[in-house]
Amino acid sequence: MHYDIYNAYSPENSQLPKKLSGFLVKAAKFTAVLGIFFLLVSFLPAVWYNLVSGGAQKISEFLVKPEIKKEEPSKKQEKKVDYQPQIDNSLSFETKLKIPSIRVDTKIHEAVLDNYESALKLGVWRVSDFGSPYDRSKPTIIVAHRYGYLAWSNLYRRLNSFYNLPKLKVGDIVEIDWQQRKYVYSVYAESKGEEIADYSANLILYTCETLNSPIRVFKYARLLEI
Repeated sequence: MHYDIYNAYSPENSQLPKKLSGFLVKAAKFTAVLGIFFLLVSFLPAVWYNLVSGGAQKISEFLVKPEIKKEEPSKKQEKKVDYQPQIDNSLSFETKLKIPSIRVDTKIHEAVLDNYESALKLGVWRVSDFGSPYDRSKPTIIVAHRYGYLAWSNLYRRLNSFYNLPKLKVGDIVEIDWQQRKYVYSVYAESKGEEIADYSANLILYTCETLNSPIRVFKYARLLEI
């Protein structure tokens, strides 16, 4: 009996709960890593396909669907074009988009609707059938892929894609340099869906919500007269 009691409370046996706990923690970590591995194995081929192959074209088609790109504001929504920022000779003639809160700093690429993919491959695209910062009879609509292309570096992706567009908040500032004038906008609303909800905005930014989803994230901004 003395032997049994001694073994039950010996230093070696007192370490058993700790060893068991350590084993369980390691087992849990291994299971988590294994789960992440299988998730990546199943998910990465789709990502690779969409970024490298014709899948990228498919995503672009989601961005620019016919029922959206042909829709125009009604006459009641057409805006007066009175205010224009002063010409600043220190600004380049290059058209640029800056969104400080999400660290976007990129050139705005121009292309007709039939060739929009050539612009999206470089970054952001201004929808040609709508307005410009100078001509505000219709809203300026700027579109970009959220995830970009595999060939893009991480830095290029951060500056030129709309990956962080969902994080853009009401009240955040958006700047466009256009023909040596700086246009400053403030975000006032946002929406998600397959169609633009508010054509009264001076500026509309949008991207796809996920890699191949038809749902888009829209941000609406008004020009500030400063």
